[in-house]
Amino acid sequence: MSGPVFEPAGILETLIRHRVRFVLIGGLAGKVWGSPLVTFDVDVCYSREQEDLERLASALLELGATLRGAPADLPFRLDARTLAMGDSFTFSTRLGPLDCLGTPAGTRGHAELDRAATEFDIDGLTVRVVSLDDLIRMKLAAGRAKDREAAETLGALREELERKGRP
Repeated sequence: MSGPVFEPAGILETLIRHRVRFVLIGGLAGKVWGSPLVTFDVDVCYSREQEDLERLASALLELGATLRGAPADLPFRLDARTLAMGDSFTFSTRLGPLDCLGTPAGTRGHAELDRAATEFDIDGLTVRVVSLDDLIRMKLAAGRAKDREAAETLGALREELERKGRP
């Protein structure tokens, strides 16, 4: 018996191939930094520039994205115009859950997060990953119990990395 599909590298590869400007955030970003916490979705903060909205819509269509948790009969047109009218979207895709946030809690969005992001190799892909400080800030701003707990774990990780002389 197999569980739900979760292929984060495939999701990231599709976004990169479509030249979507994004920063990896959320639990997967924490894992890249060395967090022991488990995640079951890909979270990205995407650029809200018109060209990027068009590229994101194209990537989402290729991934077969549908709104997660929405009634099946809810009318939803996946295009740049719709993405421009919203800010945060939770999708189910053929490769697993993908959350696209234009302005994550505690931030001003992509440009701000991109400035401090670091490039990491993830399964042969070069991915911009949110800084640990920004990730902690977002978790605290979200305010949910699970995010506060994650912020505590990430803070301990940051201290460990600093002791080892790593950023």
